[in-house]
Amino acid sequence: MSDDESSVDSVSSEEVEKEEEEITDLSNSDVCTKYQEAARIANLAITGLVSQIKPGATALSLCTFGEAVITSQVAKLYNKKVDGKSIEKGVAFPVSISVNECVCNNSPLSSEEQLGLNAGDIIKIDLGCHIDGYISVAAHTVIVPPSTDAPVEIPTSVENIGDVAVAAYNAMLVASAAIKAGAKNSDVTAAVEKVAAAYGVNPIAHVRMHQMKRFVIDGVKEVALRTPAPEDEEEKLAECTFETNEVYAVDVAMSSGDGKVKEADQRVTIYKRNVESNYRLKMKASRYVLNEVNAKFPTLPFTLRMFDDERQAKMGITECVNHGLVVPYPSLVEKSGSTVAHFKCTVLVLPSGPSRVTGLGIPEYFKSEKSPDDDTAKILEEIRIKAEKKAAKKKKKKNKK
Repeated sequence: MSDDESSVDSVSSEEVEKEEEEITDLSNSDVCTKYQEAARIANLAITGLVSQIKPGATALSLCTFGEAVITSQVAKLYNKKVDGKSIEKGVAFPVSISVNECVCNNSPLSSEEQLGLNAGDIIKIDLGCHIDGYISVAAHTVIVPPSTDAPVEIPTSVENIGDVAVAAYNAMLVASAAIKAGAKNSDVTAAVEKVAAAYGVNPIAHVRMHQMKRFVIDGVKEVALRTPAPEDEEEKLAECTFETNEVYAVDVAMSSGDGKVKEADQRVTIYKRNVESNYRLKMKASRYVLNEVNAKFPTLPFTLRMFDDERQAKMGITECVNHGLVVPYPSLVEKSGSTVAHFKCTVLVLPSGPSRVTGLGIPEYFKSEKSPDDDTAKILEEIRIKAEKKAAKKKKKKNKK
């Protein structure tokens, strides 16, 4: 065989390999559809959970309800095997129901004592759904009504809930619009801080927006909600630039307090496998946990509630954490008496611009007498007009059918 023929064969095999390589970003229309279907189910789960929130309901009952909605809905989709394998789908982030000054990651276990919700409690719902590893996440804030059919009453004891909730929701919208190709993460942080300042509230320090990829819920590219103090080295993020066909979790939490949260005293129940770490575990319960995690939750967050043997899971998780095999997601709390609101959406950075695919509208009872600055107000108006056009187009299409 001549050198020329060898060269041709080499080029041909490289081209074939390139063609066979799976495209896992938004330039693949099938990938885009999977993100959108996961988003539809995430929104459906949030909507269902809002209808279930009433006095006496427990965080556990709501978590299991939300996860059941996600599981039952994904079961209807993508059931044809690909290369002999079933497509993975289901919960991408365990449903968490955080009450009052608790910000996030409260997903209680069946074995823990449950207290019912009270009218006037502020509830933050947080969850994620994935289809074939393509993740859509969402978070929403509501107030527990006096009863199922009664309108929500804002307790007089709740400090600035309207300002906090409106600021968090508007900051989410503005951040979503700012995550476009060529922009930087520092641009988004500045936009969020501007909204917070206008409403006189503070962004939560430890909350991050993350890039998401296939089976990766917290990618390398991150956005901070607030610029860290010069002495706070741990909070500083590397500058990054957004690119077309990327996906982001736009996660915004605001507080009437100083926004400096701490870990709650309660048990951590949500974890994620650290795929870069390995260790020969000593305890039988720990090996049970790791085997279950590797088999069922190799990359995405999970809760100990998802194990068949919850008692063994509680016993074995500690050794896994101590040796860096799993990463904990502790519940974060603001100081007592602070008011906290949390909204999150998924944004697809398309060639046509950013597209927000998850997140419900802000409840109408959240009102503020304060106004955003002129630049922010202009962005919010553009978002509103675009949303109205999209809704009208969707309605017209539905009527035509």
